Amino acid sequence: MKKLILASKSPRRKELLKILNINFEVKKIDINEEYPNNIKPLYVAEYLANLKAASYKNIKDDEILLTADTIVIHNNIILGKPDSRIQAIQMLQKISNSSHIVLTGVCLKSINNKISFTDSTKVYFKKLKTSEIEFYVDNYNPFDKAGAYGIQDWIGAIGITKIIGSYFNVVGLPIAKLYNKLNNFDF
Repeated sequence: MKKLILASKSPRRKELLKILNINFEVKKIDINEEYPNNIKPLYVAEYLANLKAASYKNIKDDEILLTADTIVIHNNIILGKPDSRIQAIQMLQKISNSSHIVLTGVCLKSINNKISFTDSTKVYFKKLKTSEIEFYVDNYNPFDKAGAYGIQDWIGAIGITKIIGSYFNVVGLPIAKLYNKLNNFDF
């Protein structure tokens, strides 16, 4: 097995990869996560995963690079990472008492090959009280999370009523699909 390089600042992706019992190294990359205005929301996560992979220039013969990006889509609008307390509260108010889609785009890249894919999970929230939303934002600081929440956090435990798809995808990496892609990756 080649050495897996996780190019991500996400502590959640690191923890998810540990579940697969795969040796990997973390390298942080910084890119401007912008995408063209004309790209459809369903393709943005995979576009950003590929953009991250393209920015990493030092892949060695014995390495596979893994990049990923997770987005939340509600009513065909992307809810990114909130910039402020007010924006986080507004995002959670939007997804309260409704469903949304979480997409994680993944890119695997070696010197000789590159594949990318997207996994989708539908998430349903109960009607959240304003006090619940404010408590969560003030105590869990969801500013590094798409849609202003983590399914593994308190708000997920008390607010999510149903998911259709992979739980781990919502956390940030569809590990079952990733495991299968890695096993079939042509170096």
